[in-house]
Amino acid sequence: MKLCEEDKKLIRQIQGDLPISPTPFEPLARQIGWGEKEFLKRVKFFLRQGMIRRFGAILRHQKAGYLGNAMVVWKVPDDQTLRVSQAMASLATVSHCYLRPAHPRWDFNLYTMVHGRSEKDCRLVAQKISKETGIKNYRLLFSKREHKKSSMRYFESR
Repeated sequence: MKLCEEDKKLIRQIQGDLPISPTPFEPLARQIGWGEKEFLKRVKFFLRQGMIRRFGAILRHQKAGYLGNAMVVWKVPDDQTLRVSQAMASLATVSHCYLRPAHPRWDFNLYTMVHGRSEKDCRLVAQKISKETGIKNYRLLFSKREHKKSSMRYFESR
């Protein structure tokens, strides 16, 4: 599907931060001269077509008081990766879950990101996950600094 200039205007509006409002799409629609209903109808069309997969929110966990941030790396036996990765990915305490190939010098193959109010909280979360899944071989890698957190942007003027 070829996008017209009006579609590109809409995409520019929805790829940034949404206004904190009971009707966040209304001011975005107004900025490009559309009504809110027309705007939402087109967004829903893009969703049905698969052009937009989802709307996401980025939680700035440090600003929300979650100062602990750890990538927990797990050594999961190959015959257990499906069960364990599904179990870990379903936990509310896990924000990201990735299965990666192990390396001879780094034999961890499952990676989860956890957040807490402190490093101690992250350690407690990892201990609980370990107990729930039976995976005992893991390490916590704590973030020291966030370098970038942004989304792709399309149809920006150069």
